[in-house]
Amino acid sequence: MTLIPVPTTAIIVVAGGSGTRLGAAEPKAFVGIDEHSILRHALDGVFASAPAQVIVVAPEGHEGDAETELRAAALDRHELGRVVTGGETRQRSVVAGLAALWGDISTVLVHDAARALTPATQIDAVAATVTADAGVIPALPVIDTLKRVDADDVVAAVDRSELAAAQTPQGFPRALLEAAYAAAAESGVEYTDDAALFAAAGHPVRHIRGSELAFKITTPGDLARARQLLATTVPAAAAQVVPRVGIGTDVHAFGGDGNLWLAGLEWPGEQPLSGHSDGDAVAHAMVDALLGAAGLGDIGEHFGTSHPEYAGAHADVFLARTAHLLAEAGFTIGNVSVQFQSNRPRFSARRAEAERSLSAALGGASVAVTATTTDGLGFTGRGEGIAVTAVALIYPG
Repeated sequence: MTLIPVPTTAIIVVAGGSGTRLGAAEPKAFVGIDEHSILRHALDGVFASAPAQVIVVAPEGHEGDAETELRAAALDRHELGRVVTGGETRQRSVVAGLAALWGDISTVLVHDAARALTPATQIDAVAATVTADAGVIPALPVIDTLKRVDADDVVAAVDRSELAAAQTPQGFPRALLEAAYAAAAESGVEYTDDAALFAAAGHPVRHIRGSELAFKITTPGDLARARQLLATTVPAAAAQVVPRVGIGTDVHAFGGDGNLWLAGLEWPGEQPLSGHSDGDAVAHAMVDALLGAAGLGDIGEHFGTSHPEYAGAHADVFLARTAHLLAEAGFTIGNVSVQFQSNRPRFSARRAEAERSLSAALGGASVAVTATTTDGLGFTGRGEGIAVTAVALIYPG
């Protein structure tokens, strides 16, 4: 038996959905996507993430089925898992999960089993971002045009820039989450998700970039989408999953007004780069590397001057859209390595900040950024601009 250090993070997997909107005769978590159930796929993602206590909250009468799926997904880490019986509402089910936490747990993630294809990288990113006083959720920008309606009438447009679509897992510091649930039980209010309950108790909730793969399986259309995605994925247990590599380069001259934007960060006092958007050559090289690896064209095709909506856009917009395109095409981002050549800005002090920002925009994928000079040679050495090279590794599925 593999000895695993006692974790300080727990993941409560809520699997109590009825399956009514799927037209299923059994609870949603036990509906098959392929040869495995929704719950099994969700647990595969959970156990592919960093070791954590895993608590599956199952509908009454289906505890044995949940235990079978848990053991199949956990393999040699089954001692980290436990099944408990859920309550009549989602809130009561989470309370049942909280009651099963080990004493060493300090961070709690609450995850919907219905988000069965959530990547392990997203689970790890949420766990890593939780602080002692704030929760965190993964979320995606709202891309549809939204309208406020009254019966059949369209009343007004809704500013989508202020909106985000929440996903799971949602992560919280244990003590504050338990206190928030106690307060909710006393008030009798039912909240739509854990973040709303946590915020109602007066605690801040932050967000990171979510994943297109973490959609919720609710309708038959959602189930069909999950089946199609899995059908194009090479199983991890297959002979080999062959990665794909892409290379991207970008060059921008210094010029224009305002501050420099580079590697997803604003650099006050530094001369900006000229360009159709914000001139962030690091982000642009990353986009080309990712699109090239997936065979999806280049940055000019998707974000060039024929797309005026991207004028002035920053790295998070470009990278989030690129991640969406790759997910739609059935690819998972492994990592991106970037190096830029320039005399300025002085990068090392903000390296970690830049890597976190770029990683979050890609849904938690690993990003490494390095900087170098050219000893005064060439246009970068003369301080005329910045040159960037990026290499991306992606996987089918």
